[in-house]
Parts: sequence; structure tokens; C-alpha cells
Amino acid sequence: MSRTPPPWMQPLLSRLGSARAEDFTRIATPASGGRESAVLVLLGEEPGAGPDVLVLQRAATLRNHAGQPAFPGGAADPGDADSAATALREANEEVDLDPASVTVLAELPRLWIPVSDFVVTPVLGWWHRPHRVHPREPAEVAHVARLPVAELVAPENRLRVRHPSGWIGPAFSVRGMLVWGFTAGVLAALLEMGGWARPWPDDRVVDLPPVGAAPAPSAGTDAADEMAGPLA
Repeated sequence: MSRTPPPWMQPLLSRLGSARAEDFTRIATPASGGRESAVLVLLGEEPGAGPDVLVLQRAATLRNHAGQPAFPGGAADPGDADSAATALREANEEVDLDPASVTVLAELPRLWIPVSDFVVTPVLGWWHRPHRVHPREPAEVAHVARLPVAELVAPENRLRVRHPSGWIGPAFSVRGMLVWGFTAGVLAALLEMGGWARPWPDDRVVDLPPVGAAPAPSAGTDAADEMAGPLA
């Protein structure tokens, strides 16, 4: 595939030029402090299937974020040149992604996750040369999937989840994965910015299934998000 982003990405790229942290979360990012980290929001396209996004599922045995879907990514290392380098390195370590297969397009605003004190920079990439990926460390990553945008925006696949803390936020139920928390928040914002989102019944709220000891998420994007209890 070409390194040039396809036409369907242009509305999103144009909108990101004026994006602010407030477009993704109501929680202000501190001016200093926090653990610098980055995630890779990798958009690709399967012939005849339309655009998709790469998501992994954490292993159910992890102490933190057990069983939770997420973008590839993690904490910055001293040797990382920038957030894009962090995101690509982590994606390689987690799912064997070839960094040379990705064209980095933009860095999104830095977002703070108070419960873990991570300051996360989502890095948007175009997967210009898709290839097979897989969990490199099954003890950490249980599953990797390319989730089609058409399925993410289907009204029947969208809902909100209620965390035991009282937090309620956006979620997607696609191909056996329940995507929620920070990842769902970023996805929901990007789908709106790209002009792909469709109306859906935002009164569909379910309790979050008890998969591991998942911490309360702290960044969401739907206007209907609410903080009904303390983060814990």
C-alpha cells in the first residue's frame, strides 16, 4: 500500500489539526509530572473490507488492566526519541509490529490518567504495509485484532458501561471484545472527528463484567459520560 494516507482519512487529519485535550477528556492534563507514555492508534485497511484499527487484549492474569482491550503502547524509555518512537517500540514488543510498516501521521494531545498517573500521547499511524501480528508475550497480551470501523460505529455495537466505582463511559462490543475505558474514549472521539460515527442509543448502559481487577478508567469522550463516583 502507499505511504500516502487514503482519502477516507483526510477529514480526520484535517480535524486533528485543531484538536485539544478537551476534545478527548474533561480531565485537565497537569503542566508537569506524570509518567510519560504513548499508545499507537493504528488505522489500516483490508481490501474490500474498509478501514480498521488495531487493538490488543491484555492477559486476564495481569495484576493491572487484566483482560482489558487497549491500543498497543506503554511507558516511555530514556532511549525513545519521541512519543512516536515509544508507541512503535511498544507495539513491536507487544504484537511484533514492524515499525517500518507504519507511517506516523500525528500526535494527539497528551491525556492524563489519574488512577495510574500516566500522561499518554496517542500517536496516529497509517498501516501502509499491513502484516501478520500476534502476541509476543502471551502472559501479557492474550489477543490481537483488527476491528473494522464499520462495526465499531454500528449502533447495535455501541453502549456505555458502568464501572463498580460508579464511572459510566463509552464502550464498543465488537467481535467478542468489549472495548471500554481510555481506549473506548479515544476511539469514540476519533470516530466523531473522522465523520464516521452514527447515531446510537446512548441509554444502553450495562455493568462492567468482573474481568480481573480492572482500575476505573478516567478518560472518556461521549457527551453522555458522567462521573458518578470516585476514581479508585
